[in-house]
Amino acid sequence: MYVVIMAGGSGTRFWPLSRTKTPKQLMSVFGGKSMLQRTVERVLPLNPKRIMIVTNVEQAAETGRQLAEYRQCPLDIVAEPVGRNTAPAIALAAAIIGHHDPAATMLVLPADHYIRNEAEFCRVATVAAEAAAGGVLITLGIEPTRPETGYGYIETAPATAGSAAQPVKRFVEKPDLVKALEFLEAGNFYWNSGMFIWTVAAIQKELALQMPELAAALGVLEFADDSWQLDTLKPQIEAVYPLLKGESIDYGVMERAAAVNVIPANFGWSDVGSWSALPEVITADDDGNVAVNTDGLIAIDAKDSLVYGNGKLTALIGVEQLIVVDTPDALLVCHNNRAQDVKKVVEKLQQQGLKGYL
Repeated sequence: MYVVIMAGGSGTRFWPLSRTKTPKQLMSVFGGKSMLQRTVERVLPLNPKRIMIVTNVEQAAETGRQLAEYRQCPLDIVAEPVGRNTAPAIALAAAIIGHHDPAATMLVLPADHYIRNEAEFCRVATVAAEAAAGGVLITLGIEPTRPETGYGYIETAPATAGSAAQPVKRFVEKPDLVKALEFLEAGNFYWNSGMFIWTVAAIQKELALQMPELAAALGVLEFADDSWQLDTLKPQIEAVYPLLKGESIDYGVMERAAAVNVIPANFGWSDVGSWSALPEVITADDDGNVAVNTDGLIAIDAKDSLVYGNGKLTALIGVEQLIVVDTPDALLVCHNNRAQDVKKVVEKLQQQGLKGYL
């Protein structure tokens, strides 16, 4: 098994901690290791043949620095010159892996997700690899625990006898609350985790069918030899990438492919999409307050709030449902039901040319 970790995102909803060169996946959101480091450590028990990190040129140096301690497993860092979403990133990884090992199986993961039960994750990934051996595309579907409106859903058909995989009927965009409640009650809808497993042959076949221009553009990459020295690919990637259309693998392939199955999973997953997600994965105090990177939190008549304190003692008085994030050069204060709008701050900074804060 080869593990491909997509690590080129910007993490704008985690501003001001997340910046262009140090986005969410490279930050210690929970304290301790970065999310990328945690993702690499999570897959090591699977004994992958190689781990490939697909990032971008601005983050490549820091990515390499953070992963230097994990060289016990062969590890490659591939830097995209421009961001083009997940389909080109996955197609590029498949082209490289497929050149060296045409019979390979790929496990594709985002770099910035949280998983509580890592042993169960490895078990499910192993089951998924076995299911993918037949040539179908596999995605991991998270068993929903609430009527979540912030995730996409996958509707499934019943599994065949003796199979852990369920055929996909359709992918559904983020629903409103009424629909989310219907999905939860139906029992055959799963959260779309953005985690995939397939053989290289299967994904390349589907890319050729569903995204022929992308497949053709990356199909002409020339490799110097059969070694894993990827330096010769850099100028080729720099030449072809700006010409590629940006597209997600969900829309470009998964929603259109004929043979897609889901492996249901329940291992304490969160995509940690915004600051408001942290109370799901970090234990709160008796009043529902969560403190990260503080020298202590004093809360007086305050509840259901999140503080990222930049190492400082923090005090909250008479407030509810606040998000407070302190960094050396910026301070964020917002209501927790507006956490998704933090990306609008980044858009404003871009419009005003305040690059020092990006």
